[in-house]
Amino acid sequence: MIRITGDLWLEDRPLARGLDLTCAPGTWMGILGASGVGKSTLGRIVAGLPVPARLQGTADVTGAVTLMGQQDQLLPWASALDNVTIGARLRGQRPDRDRARALLAELGLAGLEARRPAHLSGGQRQRVALARTLIEDRPVIVLDEPFSALDAGTRAQMQDLAARHLAGRTVILITHDPLEAARLCHRAVLIGPAGSRALPLPATAPPRALDDPAVLAAQAALFATLVRPCAA
Repeated sequence: MIRITGDLWLEDRPLARGLDLTCAPGTWMGILGASGVGKSTLGRIVAGLPVPARLQGTADVTGAVTLMGQQDQLLPWASALDNVTIGARLRGQRPDRDRARALLAELGLAGLEARRPAHLSGGQRQRVALARTLIEDRPVIVLDEPFSALDAGTRAQMQDLAARHLAGRTVILITHDPLEAARLCHRAVLIGPAGSRALPLPATAPPRALDDPAVLAAQAALFATLVRPCAA
């Protein structure tokens, strides 16, 4: 389980006050909000990484965490396959290269295993980063805008694939996309200077179909909420 409470500050400026975020085991929680309110910072806090901000409160996380950040952070001198297996090699373990190849193929990158990042498109690089995240098999995953570099069709396919591979995991999804939250998340919260508040999502279990009327209605409601000031 993940539980974050308190106030998030950057020096003497409050980013988000009155946070009360709980992600139950085995569920996806979406975090939405305007740029600069600390969404990515919260993701790094969950992952146990250093941040320039400070949380005056508590951050309780059960289980090892893998973070997929906004930037792909691929090693420029390494092939796609070696980038996917970097975690095991850094830990001194034997990498599962067969599984890495299978993941790359499932992500539409078959035949590109030997390419270095400079010879991959932005969307291809993001899919390599997703494969690197999936191969870790951690119980807690933080996805920070994981599909933002993908075209709409590929994004929907990758959302379904991530949902399938991460079923039963505890996932924090940081996103600016109301449709993404409406499709993938069990619950969603809006954060801002006024704190955090729950956002409406369909009652059905994710991942939900793109053309589900309840999903489209939730997307519209989320969008309407996002275009209003967070303090409203």
